[in-house]
Amino acid sequence: MASSFTAFGTAPAAAGTFVYVSNADDGDIDGYALDQASGALTPLGRTPAGPKVMPMTVSPDRRHLYAVVRSEPFAVLTYAIDPASGALRQEATAPLPDSMAYVSTDATGRVLFTASYGGDKVAASPIGADGLVKAEAGQVIPTGRNAHAIRADRSNRFVYATNLGSDQIVQFRFDAATGRLTPNDPPAVEVAAGNGPRHPVLSPDDRHLYVLCELSGNVLHFAVDQDKGTLTLRDSTGTVPPEAGLVPGLPPGAPPATDGKARIWAADLQATPDGRFLYATERTTSRIALLSIDPGTGKPAYVGNYATETQPRGIRVDGSGSWLVATGEKSDRLSVYRIDKADGALTPVGRYPVGRGANWVEIVEVPRRRGGSGDQADGALRRTPDKKAGAASRTRPPRRIRRAIPAGSRCNKDISRRAAGCQLFGISLIEMLMKPGPLTTPS
Repeated sequence: MASSFTAFGTAPAAAGTFVYVSNADDGDIDGYALDQASGALTPLGRTPAGPKVMPMTVSPDRRHLYAVVRSEPFAVLTYAIDPASGALRQEATAPLPDSMAYVSTDATGRVLFTASYGGDKVAASPIGADGLVKAEAGQVIPTGRNAHAIRADRSNRFVYATNLGSDQIVQFRFDAATGRLTPNDPPAVEVAAGNGPRHPVLSPDDRHLYVLCELSGNVLHFAVDQDKGTLTLRDSTGTVPPEAGLVPGLPPGAPPATDGKARIWAADLQATPDGRFLYATERTTSRIALLSIDPGTGKPAYVGNYATETQPRGIRVDGSGSWLVATGEKSDRLSVYRIDKADGALTPVGRYPVGRGANWVEIVEVPRRRGGSGDQADGALRRTPDKKAGAASRTRPPRRIRRAIPAGSRCNKDISRRAAGCQLFGISLIEMLMKPGPLTTPS
């Protein structure tokens, strides 16, 4: 397997937050450690991937990074994330049915979703219990024109895919037990022609879906039916002010423009973890727009915009809602902004070198235990001597997990063998460990 940018298992910094950026032109992934107090980044180096490595996503347990290579042979690469150093180690490669423009996982981390812009399709690939994607897609579904993104809701019952060329949002029902997608009723929701739906974001409570449109720059706001998972369009909010002097972009397949006018070319949409603010990028003017969300209605309102790196394709907000990282496909730097939690305003705090064709950004927060020379990431497994096995060893979970489980329980007896996958009332111990606050069992 490909070697990582730092020795796997060593810790160059005490940071528990890591930033990864895919560099399409260089064919690798830049890594950084993020200082949560200052927003400063410490470069960790690069990990090889492949030409046109672009969309990425992180597993729900934050142990793996999945990166999609959009050059032939089309593939998804699985990297293990070292929780101490942030180093990446490639552990698997799996074929994809086409050049896929977007990647995400379901809530359990057992299914990988991808969308193909040029292939007009979405796909679902199995993820093994070890977090690795090794097999080809188990389901490939034709959609409307130019499938640009696909995401599951937090209930893991519904999945939404955008079709830029067909101006629609495709609605699926999802069976997590089988990993299969089936059309919802209706199977799609149409939007006004010329919008070009691109990237979606769900509100923290799953009641609102926001979609950034590439050609109009509008953010479409949908209400989500909590029982059926179907969408109802509520309103549309512009992210490109009139003074920008841009006109709507041309749909795929349209004749080249001859009027000489600059056109809207929106790219990415991200939200703060509390759902109060949205950020949208526009590549022609290289700006990031800020929108505030009405807490009662979920309606977005345009606030303003900020200059950023040239041709910003990807941005990401960290899990604390304190920092936003932005890349530009035509820039050799990335920018870090402090987020004002009162009004969402962005303040630049630093710029850092990055590879060519920087586009996708992922931020991984790894909770770390406090104190002692044995300080390590929560959820990491230790190798300890097994008296019965002699020289052999067995995997034991951290003491915090063992203390949280009754001594006589079946889970306790079996935990040494199946710690990483052990389920307690249907919830992974690792997932429980990652949540803030005391460990409790669900009611």
